[in-house]
Amino acid sequence: MRKLRVTTGVFWVEIPEAGLRVLCGCPADTIKHLRLQGLVVPMERFGVRFETGPNAILLSDLPVQGGTFANLAEFPILQMLYRQGMMLPGHPNNDGRRPMLIGIGDQLRAQAAYIFRGNYGLASLEELRATGLDDDRAREIWRWKLRFAFDHIRDTDALLDLRDAGQGPVELAPGVTLARRGLNRYAFERAGETIEVDLNLAPGEWYLPPFQLPRRTIQREFFSVVHTGEGDGWNPRRPCMASLICHQGRLYLIDAGPGITHTLDALGITANEIDGIFQTHGHDDHFAGLTCLARTDHRIAYYAAPLVRASVERKLCSLMDMAAARFAQSFEVIDLPLDAWTSIRGLEVMPVAAPHPVDNTVLYFRALGPSGYRTYAHLADIPSFSVLDRMVTDDPSKSGVSPVFRDRFRELLRAPADVKKVDVGGGPIHGEAVDFVGDLSGRLLLSHTGVPLTQRELAIGAMAEFGEADILIRAGDDAETIERALRYLADFFPGVPRHELEVLAHCPVAGYEAGSELVRAGGASEEVLFLLAGIVEARNPAEGPPHRLSSGALIGEITAIAGEPARRTCVATSGVTALRIPFAIFREFIRRNGLFEELLRLRDLRRFLESAPLFADTVSFHVLHRVAGKLVTRRARAGEEPARDGCLALLLEGRIVLEATAGPVEELAPGGFWGEDELLCRMSPVKARAATDCTYALVPATEVAAIPIVTWKLLEACDRRRRHENSTPGVGCGGPREAGSQEE
Repeated sequence: MRKLRVTTGVFWVEIPEAGLRVLCGCPADTIKHLRLQGLVVPMERFGVRFETGPNAILLSDLPVQGGTFANLAEFPILQMLYRQGMMLPGHPNNDGRRPMLIGIGDQLRAQAAYIFRGNYGLASLEELRATGLDDDRAREIWRWKLRFAFDHIRDTDALLDLRDAGQGPVELAPGVTLARRGLNRYAFERAGETIEVDLNLAPGEWYLPPFQLPRRTIQREFFSVVHTGEGDGWNPRRPCMASLICHQGRLYLIDAGPGITHTLDALGITANEIDGIFQTHGHDDHFAGLTCLARTDHRIAYYAAPLVRASVERKLCSLMDMAAARFAQSFEVIDLPLDAWTSIRGLEVMPVAAPHPVDNTVLYFRALGPSGYRTYAHLADIPSFSVLDRMVTDDPSKSGVSPVFRDRFRELLRAPADVKKVDVGGGPIHGEAVDFVGDLSGRLLLSHTGVPLTQRELAIGAMAEFGEADILIRAGDDAETIERALRYLADFFPGVPRHELEVLAHCPVAGYEAGSELVRAGGASEEVLFLLAGIVEARNPAEGPPHRLSSGALIGEITAIAGEPARRTCVATSGVTALRIPFAIFREFIRRNGLFEELLRLRDLRRFLESAPLFADTVSFHVLHRVAGKLVTRRARAGEEPARDGCLALLLEGRIVLEATAGPVEELAPGGFWGEDELLCRMSPVKARAATDCTYALVPATEVAAIPIVTWKLLEACDRRRRHENSTPGVGCGGPREAGSQEE
């Protein structure tokens, strides 16, 4: 037996004598990491080309770790079934064995349901009708879905060998057993030899992307398209096909693939700055980043056609084993009618259903400017014209598409746009560049491919570079910046009249390059900076890790009103745009609006929230400011159960012990929290007890519900604490880490 560390939180266990190759842990893009490690390579046998790879997957006990999905088995399973050939008739790798999926009961069931939705999306005519489609349209879509499914919808357990590791040691092969030793800790045993794996992420760890992205600074235009991904689910060098739309200074994503936070970070953007996401469909390479977008400090608007929204909602809820209502609590869900233009603050979008195994739409965007409408077409996961031709049938009782639909859809895809991005991934469910020879669009971009473009393809279109922007309508000189400044200022100073905010919004705007030092700790300054774009790190080694600041943050406000020197050095980590507000102007603004006492009162509470893991580094400055204003402080004596009054509790001073029937679960230091089970309407045996005299703060449930990232962290913590109560006594939530990346 041998073990390899693939990447953070992912291991490879190989037992050649038993024919087992186990992928332990499968966060997003794991298959790309396996390629980079040489564990998935092309092979040929008996004249048949295929890939090597795992034939079993061990799931994490926790559905989410470090803020992202810990279990995304869809692409590794697809790689086994099709690229390795385990389910292809007559393939040399099809020996009757099915890919093995191993995990504890609830995660195994969740993965089975998620993979089912990843294969089929909405899986019946009734589910399609339930999205509001009339009978004729529902039948039209159902016919092509059946064609892609080879006329048969199969349960996951017909494709996979499911093994429950939560009920004691499980046999994986003759002489090979797997035993669960604690939360996310497993031991493989064979012939007296043991290999252990620990799938827990340590504090401060997160799953890593397989690629590095260049730093780019984007401009906020009236209407522009920034290209953020041109790869597919297999390409280890590029993000998956995606775009970022800027309209009137607001930012909208088209799809959210794996590593979306790394993509945004490379552009100098945080997820908190995203106003909305447009979803084409729910395959993992377009879907896996949704947890990151759900983990922001506001509900991001979620735009999709009803059939896509319903498909994605079912998949996400299956993956997270949660009620459908949680999706609407995480996003502001807005359904878009098919085949019709919908205006979103002047940005118009039209989704059109496209043939695909799961429910899918191509998206068309337009905005009106001085020269008329300017347009962008985003055509992801389209079938090639040759595939579409093979699907045509005149018999409405058979699966496929009608000749009328084929002709109409081809004409739609070929309609010119100012900028058009098309899927040219090839194969049975993706497009071909040759279909767009002679396309009359102003700019044709080829995307969604795992290999370099050929010379023939380059003669048809081009591939955008990461961060490249197509500006369709330029912004005015200052109007967009001032309007954005007013929006952010209103968030930070709610209740202050607009005419007062105008005073600050019309102060000079400055740009700073990445690496620029904006403020030095202990140094003198004569202005307050109000961030409009970009990311800044506030650094003070004595206070721990740097704190990230983004749009809507104030730098130097306490120095301006109280004369205190800056306690942190602020450095731009991307290109930054900021208002430069002279101290005298800021002080007068504070005096006129009676804000002096309030700003000083909230300063220490906001600093505490910045350091608390529940809020640190993920909640915007102005949201921390708002929450600080809602906190109520309480005290508890040693031995007491602190009263919470239906609120979430945050420990300010002292120590709290969380206890369950099996004994202590966790000891909290200042910054720790408890009471999440009640807010999440979940039963839990965990109770809090003050180990010393304590001071704590109560956060109203309404404030918690308004911040999706906090809710998701609470879900993760509740799940971890609940599982710890049911795991082996004495085993902690972290456990010792695996060391090194060498073969063991």
